[in-house]
Amino acid sequence: MTGRASAETTSDRLDEYYEEFGTVIDVVEAGADNTGNESVVDVIRKYRGDDTLLVFPPGEYYMDEQVRFTGFEKFGLVGNDATLVPADYYDFDGPQYRLFRLGVGYSPGNRLVFDGFDVDQTAPDTGIRVIETVVDDGLEVRNITVHGEHDSGTWGPGRFAVSDPNGSGLVEGFEVPDGGAWEDETPNAGNIWRGPTGLLANSNSGSLTFRNCVVGAFPDNGLYASGGSGTITVEGGHYSNSNAASLRIGGDGSSIDGATVVVDQNRPRDESHRAIRLEKGGDIRVENVTVRNTAPLPNSFGISVMGTCTSAWIENADIYVAGDEVTNAVVTSPDCGEVTLVGSRIEMDTPGGFGIEINDGDNTGQVLLEYVDFVGNVGDETAKAAIRCDRDNVRFGAVNVDQSGGSDRRAIVNTGDDVTIYKGDYRASEYPIIDLGDGTHVEEIYANSYGDYEAYCLYPDSANVYLKHNTLRGGIKDHGCDNLKILGNEF
Repeated sequence: MTGRASAETTSDRLDEYYEEFGTVIDVVEAGADNTGNESVVDVIRKYRGDDTLLVFPPGEYYMDEQVRFTGFEKFGLVGNDATLVPADYYDFDGPQYRLFRLGVGYSPGNRLVFDGFDVDQTAPDTGIRVIETVVDDGLEVRNITVHGEHDSGTWGPGRFAVSDPNGSGLVEGFEVPDGGAWEDETPNAGNIWRGPTGLLANSNSGSLTFRNCVVGAFPDNGLYASGGSGTITVEGGHYSNSNAASLRIGGDGSSIDGATVVVDQNRPRDESHRAIRLEKGGDIRVENVTVRNTAPLPNSFGISVMGTCTSAWIENADIYVAGDEVTNAVVTSPDCGEVTLVGSRIEMDTPGGFGIEINDGDNTGQVLLEYVDFVGNVGDETAKAAIRCDRDNVRFGAVNVDQSGGSDRRAIVNTGDDVTIYKGDYRASEYPIIDLGDGTHVEEIYANSYGDYEAYCLYPDSANVYLKHNTLRGGIKDHGCDNLKILGNEF
């Protein structure tokens, strides 16, 4: 794929495009109307071709039908201060509600440029998929901004796939900030589930990057990039308020780096607002992300690691959840594989909820937390611990917890076996640590209750617990642990 610096504008790239393509056609000189009064579809169809670049000069270009071009070899459409104006739902020639369909699974294109268009969907009942493309290699979609809510009830603004496992593609600066309407509020009610997805990549086989995209509130996920055999990379961008998940990725080796996810409003039909959802693959990395959820619904987790995720690495995640609903910040599903959470901060100001919920399951992959801080004014309505660990073989290293909210708030509740807690500070209103596990090893930690409670509470289900060289203010509350061993602790 042709690589160009992200700071460049479409105008900066025009000269390079002119050099790359053998045939360059000014669509206005070729007969297209740039006043927005007459459809330009026939002109585009007439001049599309291999090794051809169609250039759209300043103006408005009305489209009322899909332009379909498959099996091409090097094709491009570039706007220079150009605005595409789709017809509304009633005037567009359906049911193929797309402006451009460029390549299909059985006849993909090879090398596609689609760069530099505004799309005016501000008129009522307007919301046509801007582009759907399948390309073997060299997919380049840049600087697309959709204005107005996608309120026709048709497919969402963009769908992308690289069909060759060795191919690559880039979607950069695709902005759909105004989101989409739920299907029952549109003229296409009953013909689509929930409503549109923001940006979709559910059949990708190659390497596909989404860079600095902006996706607002959609009924069926914001960026849904999962389901294919390829690798997804998300670099930067801002994703907000989508139902289900704002950022949903899968595929071996996929990653998110530097993205911001915000949930600050709910619509009546919204059911959950998961910020980031990881699934269907291993070695998935999430780094340098910011999650802000100030309007949580139940099950609106900051990061959700699904059972189909075989391994995930999460580093430098900054998660803040605040509101009137009990919800959790990070959740690992029972069947997920190895998960590492490192160098991260989780702050919650809610009536209750787990900072992380580590669910029990049959998968023996280790969950590891190192250098993670759990803070905030969290209540004890339910889900009363910062950390809920029900999985075996979990390790906590240099984790710091400060939970001074409700009077029954705890730092850790553990039911898993063979859990290690090494170093770190654990402070909470009630018992900082409640243990029902077998084989827990705790070493060199500091634990202290803000209330009049012991630092460590053991229930009869616990066994073979080893407490070594810890500072446990208030001592140990032992309700009948089998084979408790203690060495060199300070109380």
